[in-house]
Amino acid sequence: MKRMTLVLLLICGGAPVFGAENSYTAHEWGTFTSVQGGDGKLLQWGPFPSSLLPHFVHFHYINKGDVPGLQRLETPVIYFHASHNFAVDVKIGFPKGVITENFPQAILEAGQHGISWPSLRVLADWSGPADMAPRDESGNHYFAAREARSELLRADSAKGSEYEKFLFYRGVGSFQTPLRVSVNSENSVTLENTATPALSHLFYVSIHNGRASFTELDTLASHGSRSLSLSADVPLARFQKQIAGRVAQGLASQGLFADEAKAMVDTWKDSWFTDEGERVFYILPRVWTDEILPMTLSPAPEKLVRVIVGRAEILTPQRVAGLRQIMLEAETGDATARARSTNELKALGRFSGAALQLAHLHDAAASTAKNIYE
Repeated sequence: MKRMTLVLLLICGGAPVFGAENSYTAHEWGTFTSVQGGDGKLLQWGPFPSSLLPHFVHFHYINKGDVPGLQRLETPVIYFHASHNFAVDVKIGFPKGVITENFPQAILEAGQHGISWPSLRVLADWSGPADMAPRDESGNHYFAAREARSELLRADSAKGSEYEKFLFYRGVGSFQTPLRVSVNSENSVTLENTATPALSHLFYVSIHNGRASFTELDTLASHGSRSLSLSADVPLARFQKQIAGRVAQGLASQGLFADEAKAMVDTWKDSWFTDEGERVFYILPRVWTDEILPMTLSPAPEKLVRVIVGRAEILTPQRVAGLRQIMLEAETGDATARARSTNELKALGRFSGAALQLAHLHDAAASTAKNIYE
């Protein structure tokens, strides 16, 4: 049964009469990813190449090279729930960043500091083919979002019509997020909320050598701080099952439907809960999201839910020092050190350039990223 946001009145022999155009809800989820050293300072990093995306996604890179920034806006999707067809103008600003990808086709605002879908069609009573949304064999961080129930959307442009179950976009920006993470020791960190609104559903995660642990904090008060220590580590598979459920519950508590929360976790579980290293997840305050990503929907919905997760990837002093040591050993021609350095850089992935710079190996940063990704 579809989720209804209005009551259908039956007249004329049972024919439904639908409510006003704004009788719908919109739900959004997404992630801001940042990288920092053990002192809590955000690092400039090159977030490309990003996770694989389907060929049909529209790319809007400023140039063919990297677009460095402090934040990577990753995979926001917007679902619509209604019981009738209608058109809606969607506009999202990104004044401190640029839009880099989207689907369906949208209009980029001046300087790529925003995006809009004018006269987007919400097809609540669609009776055509069920597979109107395009398919592709790639895009492991895209298709999980389709598992949530939502209305089919159609965006029209000079190039034709494109269909999807949600609006998708990504971007890069340079600004501070409200969480500062300082590393106290190998198993302890201090979390500091530098903003006025409280932060909620914080998870401190550590993954190493097939084992993992996490500590959860319900809230972090305005301008408050808390020191957290990791719980006993467990096998990776057990950890993944435990934390996936806890994170999904936290997302749903902010207004997402259960299948939407699961879709978000399924989209990122291979990165969030599998990649080696330390990271903190938390839900950004709605007032912060509305300031960084102002959204306008016309007609306005009855309810708009926006759940954006902050991801702070932590390059601990221990990991940076270890990287520096094996890189220096590799430069001497040591075959074992070369193999270890290659494995560590692959494990760091998109964060390798930032780690190399922290290790004071600036010249190696550009060539390393090129060797790994090209």
